[in-house]
Amino acid sequence: MSLKDILEPLQQPLFTVLDSPVSWAEFLEVLGLGSGALCVWLVARQHVANWPIGIANNVLFVLLFTQAGLYADAGLQVVFITLAVYGWWTWTHGGGPGSSVLPVRRTTRTEWTWLLAAGVMGTVALTLLLDRATDSTVPFWDAATTALSLMATYGQCRKRLESWWLWIAADVVYVPLYAYKELYATSLLYIGFMALCVAGLLNWSRDLGARRQAVAL
Repeated sequence: MSLKDILEPLQQPLFTVLDSPVSWAEFLEVLGLGSGALCVWLVARQHVANWPIGIANNVLFVLLFTQAGLYADAGLQVVFITLAVYGWWTWTHGGGPGSSVLPVRRTTRTEWTWLLAAGVMGTVALTLLLDRATDSTVPFWDAATTALSLMATYGQCRKRLESWWLWIAADVVYVPLYAYKELYATSLLYIGFMALCVAGLLNWSRDLGARRQAVAL
């Protein structure tokens, strides 16, 4: 049985709305919209509930991206689930002695060095893999957004302020990429994600500034 045969049910009508059939894939996309937006909003507010909601969102997008032929993004969701478990634990246990809350911090020069190195190497390796081993029509862009998203997720797990800039950079590519793959609702969602990322950046910046001011006093 081929992957196409396994995914074929996702294209079948699930129900109709105003005489228009809605497939499982379209229904999953709508669920992904709502859970994804809620997850990012909770991250911006530093609410730990973002992690379980994010895991549910990842499961939905594994199915959606595999059906769309975005294999790196589908595989990325599995990695996201693993990182979400790590991030969930870190946010509740990583505050250090006397604190159970992980504070917002800046990304260090050392972290930037290995993050950028890993991002470049990951993009090159994934591009070659997708180009040679799959039928992906966008191997470089799929790989680049995968690398950026992993870098951003690490920063999110550690509450690094600059993780928001990495998410914004990824979203700038995701919007036209998903539109090109005819995932129009998801493309619109990522425009909303960019706005939420800006809000998260401002919120975390204020939190960092307030904490530094309190320490100075």
